[in-house]
Amino acid sequence: MEIALSQLLGPDDIITPARPDLESQREQGVGGQNYRLDHPDVPRRALWRRLLGRPERYYHPTVGYYEHMPGWRVRDYLGEDIWNSYYKFAFERNPWDRQVSFYFYKTRGKDNPPTFDQFLKNRTKAYVGNYDIYAIDGDIAVDFVGMYENVNNDFNKAMKEIGIKEIISLPKANVSTKKDTHGYRQHFTDETRDMMAEWYAPDISAFGYKF
Repeated sequence: MEIALSQLLGPDDIITPARPDLESQREQGVGGQNYRLDHPDVPRRALWRRLLGRPERYYHPTVGYYEHMPGWRVRDYLGEDIWNSYYKFAFERNPWDRQVSFYFYKTRGKDNPPTFDQFLKNRTKAYVGNYDIYAIDGDIAVDFVGMYENVNNDFNKAMKEIGIKEIISLPKANVSTKKDTHGYRQHFTDETRDMMAEWYAPDISAFGYKF
């Protein structure tokens, strides 16, 4: 979606930077722009990282506007008036399906990856806080939440809401090379299935997702 949307933006719009392989897929070669921000609430990089010359990652809050930035932070930076004037949308995915996809993404290229069950034991690394991006204080704070399961139709529904009538085809990007031919359910035990229900209770409650 970021790749598709970047083609619609002008030189004054904000485009958050992404990984080099994703940046290269932007048809017009547009990379991140206008994402640096002079605002008192932008976190500063740790002094030790600066002293040691550690690179600043494109997804760190210290860059200003960044990929997968939570709505509360965008609202704080923009102010209430501008935030309320924009049409805001996000996308959600069945949490169990999303968790399996995230596992394959995070273990790609590893010679001896952990099993799915082992991966889930470290919640800090395994948790996918999608709901936390578009919700503020626990409540959905965007105008529309599309479903990954209906991504193309819902994406173009959002486009019509902002006045873009032409159908936009979403490019395939950030896709795992591993094929889950038997579906996500095969990866779960009763215990891990219920654990995901606990982790992602707000998502499940809001959209009625079932295992």
